[in-house]
Amino acid sequence: MGRRRDQRRVQKLDDDATRVNRMKILLLGKDGQLGRELQPRLGKVGLLTAWGRLDADFLNPLKLRDLVLAAQPDVIVNAAAYTAVDQAESEPALAHTINAAAPAILAQVTLDMGCKLIHYSTDYVFDGSGDAPWAETSPAAPLSVYGKSKLAGEESITASGCKYFIFRTSWVYAKEGSNFAKTMLRLACERNALSVIDDQIGAPTDAAWLADMTAQVIGSSASGVFHAVNAGEVSWHGYASHLIARARDMGFPIKVSLEAIAAVASEAFPTAAKRPRNSRLDCSKLTTTFGITPPPWQRGIDQLLEHLRL
Repeated sequence: MGRRRDQRRVQKLDDDATRVNRMKILLLGKDGQLGRELQPRLGKVGLLTAWGRLDADFLNPLKLRDLVLAAQPDVIVNAAAYTAVDQAESEPALAHTINAAAPAILAQVTLDMGCKLIHYSTDYVFDGSGDAPWAETSPAAPLSVYGKSKLAGEESITASGCKYFIFRTSWVYAKEGSNFAKTMLRLACERNALSVIDDQIGAPTDAAWLADMTAQVIGSSASGVFHAVNAGEVSWHGYASHLIARARDMGFPIKVSLEAIAAVASEAFPTAAKRPRNSRLDCSKLTTTFGITPPPWQRGIDQLLEHLRL
């Protein structure tokens, strides 16, 4: 009896593995910070096709529709986006095409094929008022063209009737590509003094963790909008100070002292697009639905520094 039970258990595991490996996943935006982290992880849970800007033109949403229909995926993971926040103020049509029109097409294709769409959005859909973490049901009121284009993309997806995950996140960084953490580290090794904004609060979020989370939930039958950021909260100034202190402890050639990192108001660095002051996102729905508890934001920063010093 024991042997037959073990054989059945092994057979079930083999069947489950076969089912997962047959899942056809189409990743869009493979060359971005998140896309690069998604590729190896999604490749382990299904048959992955990864497209970049040259493969799938988001400036031609109708052509994008035909390409996706030809691929016939079981899951579409859209990590492509127009993210030049300030530039979007002078290029609203371009931002809308990539962040709103293209996701609307993807949502319709998803509905037509009966598959699922995974899409990433942003804290910029909120106006940044108050100091309480935003829930998925909090009223959206974006301050910028970028935020408005991302909200329009969300609304197209939720109204389409397709199966979807929308993951709102914030302050994303990765080992590859340009981001605040790597910029601060470079400047800290070059300069004796820095000024960093102290009145915008959020959570630095590791793209590797976002990718791990996506791979973990990709086969779920759930659907909806979820907030997905690393745990804790900090200002940009606190973020930079932690990063630089840890880098010094790890042997980086840091020139600036912590006392020489000035905390300044947002007005000290005028930008074309207005940023939300409060970017806190409540991730309790993610934990309740999937049992996923986001790690503290400091852990990912330490891992980033470990990678960069190799």
